[in-house]
This record gives sequence, structure tokens and C-alpha cells, in this order.
Amino acid sequence: MKIPIFTDDPGWHGAQLKQAFARSGFDAVFVSLQDCVIDLSKDKPQIKIPFCDVLPPAVFVRGVSGGTLQQVITRLNVLHMLSMQGVLIYNDVKAIERTVDKAMTSFLLQLHGVSTPSTWVCESRAHAESIRKTAATKNQALVMKPLFGSQGLGVRKLHASECLPVPMQQFVDGVYYFQQLIETPMIEAKESPHDYRVFVISGKVVASMKRIGSSWVNNVAAGGRCEIAPQNEEMGQLALKAAAAVDIAYCGVDIIQAATGEYYVLEVNSIPAWKGLQSVTELNIAQLLVDDFLSKIDI
Repeated sequence: MKIPIFTDDPGWHGAQLKQAFARSGFDAVFVSLQDCVIDLSKDKPQIKIPFCDVLPPAVFVRGVSGGTLQQVITRLNVLHMLSMQGVLIYNDVKAIERTVDKAMTSFLLQLHGVSTPSTWVCESRAHAESIRKTAATKNQALVMKPLFGSQGLGVRKLHASECLPVPMQQFVDGVYYFQQLIETPMIEAKESPHDYRVFVISGKVVASMKRIGSSWVNNVAAGGRCEIAPQNEEMGQLALKAAAAVDIAYCGVDIIQAATGEYYVLEVNSIPAWKGLQSVTELNIAQLLVDDFLSKIDI
């Protein structure tokens, strides 16, 4: 049986998953969503997946590549259509849609009572300027993020006294997404900013790490250094609440601790990287994911 892993760039993570599937007796194949075909010429709709003569019982989504609005919608539709035909999508396509959109993630977190920084989303520059001015009166710094984005790319700190950048196109794509900047407690003597990545699989915290930034951005892709994080009940429960809020099978939950001690969820990642986490834990994260994936299908 072939298990498709949807990705356009398998890389290290793809290799780890393929090895984990092989250890479990399955052949994983890398497939790009853009190579799938929606065939509606027969009596019943067919979704044709490269390397698969028949629909597999499940697919592992490791990436949905960007493109035009039409291309992205078509790729997501392939996942929706496969799900409608009884194929398990891991992670579920609705969960991916909920978390790839930071505004929806923030909305769901707040709706379900999960501690998350104050957040504002708007399209109007006038509204964005009003938000900035209000924050400035409270001496509150903001973080600007692309609505769709990962690995810390395009993230910018906006100091309380700082005006909105001109032009804005390099920071936003028609939508302004602001979060209140959470100042972290200083650690050791280096006074380095840091946050945490908590990895959740099927309602359980499997591993956590501290990400120590070389700048105020702590993402591993942006140069953050990883350390294993000891078990923390408060942070673990917050991560589980965040995963439940977006209704997801597995995820990487980004959590920050304020200098005053409170924990806040920054983001929930539905297609999380775990190379940094793997470097500081003896657990085989890919195998845990594959075991969970296989437990959900009848084979």
C-alpha cells in the first residue's frame, strides 16, 4: 500500500516520515497537490493521485504550496474532495485552513478562552493607524505579521512611538494583522528573548522546547537556538486547549511567557517543522506522527 505525502519539498522532514512509514511496513510516496487531477467525466467523480491506482485510505499533508488564489483553492479542494470520498486527511484540511489563517486562529483561541495576545485585523490603513495610535497611548508595542506566513518571515516589531512603515506592501498583502508584543522574562545573563514550541499529538503533549532568539524573533528558521523545555503543567494545558480550540490532530503550539509570568499562545501550526525539536529530544517525532496516522485508519 502506498501512502501519499503531499509536499513540494520533501527535504529532511519528508525523509524522516518516509523512513518512519517504512519501519511500519508502508511505502510512502511524495506527491505534489498540483499534480493531482479532478476528473468529473465519469459516472462518479474521481481524484487521480500520482503513483496511486486506487484511492489510498489516508494521505499525509506535509505542505500546500502557494500560488494564485485559484491554484490554492484548487489544491485545498482536492483535499476536501478526497475527504468527501472517505480518505483520511492528516492533518484535516479544515484544521489546516483554520490555522494557516492567523486571524481565524486568533479568533478561535479567544472564542474558546485560550490566553492569546490582544490582536487586531483590518484592511483599512486608516483603521490600522487608529490601532497604532491607541496602542501608543498605552506605550504598547505591536507585532505586524503576514496573515499567511511561517518561520518568522515578514514579521516586524512596531515600537509605541513608531509610525506605520511606508510603503506597507512588503509587510502586508492587503490585510493588517497586529498582535500586542509580549515582553519576555530575561534568562541567564545574556538577556535573550525566548518562547516555546509545544508539540501536541492527539490530545497529548509529546515534547517541548525553548527557542532562544538571536534577535527578538525566536523561530529556528530565523536563527533561534533550541533547548529542551522541562515539563510544565500550565504551559502543557494551554497547548492542549489551543489544539482543541482549532480541532486538530497534531500541531506545534507557539507559546510565550510574559515578564509578569502569564503564558500566551502566539500561533498554532498545522504543518509544523520539528527538526529543531528533534535535535533536543530522544523521541522520534516522525515515528510518533506515523504511528498516530496509522492508528486512525483501518488497515
